[in-house]
Amino acid sequence: MAKPHADVGCGPISNPDIGCTDEKSDVIAAYTQALLYYFSDNEAYAKKAIQIMNAWSGVLKSHSLANATLESAWAASVFPRAAEIIRATYTGWAPSDITAFKAMLQTAYLPYIQNGSASNGNWEISMIEGSMNIGVFLDSKPVFDKAVAMWKKRVPAYIYMTSDGATPVPPPTGAKTGAALTQFWYGQTKYVNGLAQETCRDLGHVQYGLASITNAAETATIQGEDLYAVEGDRIRAGYEFHAQFINGTAVPSYLCGGSLVDANPDAMWEVGYNALVNRKGMSMPATETLLPRIRPTGADHMMVWETLTHSGVGTAGF
Repeated sequence: MAKPHADVGCGPISNPDIGCTDEKSDVIAAYTQALLYYFSDNEAYAKKAIQIMNAWSGVLKSHSLANATLESAWAASVFPRAAEIIRATYTGWAPSDITAFKAMLQTAYLPYIQNGSASNGNWEISMIEGSMNIGVFLDSKPVFDKAVAMWKKRVPAYIYMTSDGATPVPPPTGAKTGAALTQFWYGQTKYVNGLAQETCRDLGHVQYGLASITNAAETATIQGEDLYAVEGDRIRAGYEFHAQFINGTAVPSYLCGGSLVDANPDAMWEVGYNALVNRKGMSMPATETLLPRIRPTGADHMMVWETLTHSGVGTAGF
């Protein structure tokens, strides 16, 4: 049974949790039911997805507290996926209910995420993914194009490449230079290909960032915008740099004081590997070594059933 809230209030680390867990769970459930319908053609799954989406669109008005923008981004990254599958493959979703769902995306999600964030990069990248997916479901080219433009600016500011120069690209929102930029990169002063802005924070948040980067790029690919052609080398470097340490490579002394926090794999490596190796023909040996550890992937935040939707498919998945 769906558990919608009129206002979802999320503090830091979802404390307090006023509907945060309920929202993420229901969003993932709606997407899961939509996928089950797509693969089985069992109408019961489509009806369940619609029931969840209608329940929330009939109640949700706002997000609040410290993590309002991030919670909005995570949910907005997945809810439109469910809605798009159902709208495209099932005729039983009433037009009035589709209109109500669109209104919810426009009023209870988009205002919180469409202008980005000056916080850690995974925040803004998640917001970009959510905005892009909303733009697709709303058939709004301005919303979609704005998200693409933000992606093109934030990805180079999240993953470092030596071609950027001696220091990382400053974030486009709340631009930082000098000591402030070093602090933003958690004190790291030696920069190498693939290093992420949050590497010295922990690899859990890095994986959130990489996941949203590639999820957004997949959405753009389906819409005819090849973002991998723009930053494929950079994304590959980010994947490979971090995969090696999750695989057990010793952390060099220059990197984050010689130790990394949360060097455990999340369920997000399939999308980038499929896009860059199976479609683009790149080599990603460290990521390839990591993949068996996460297969089959589960569902967590915006990382949902990626083995099912992307493993070995070659083409863009869902």
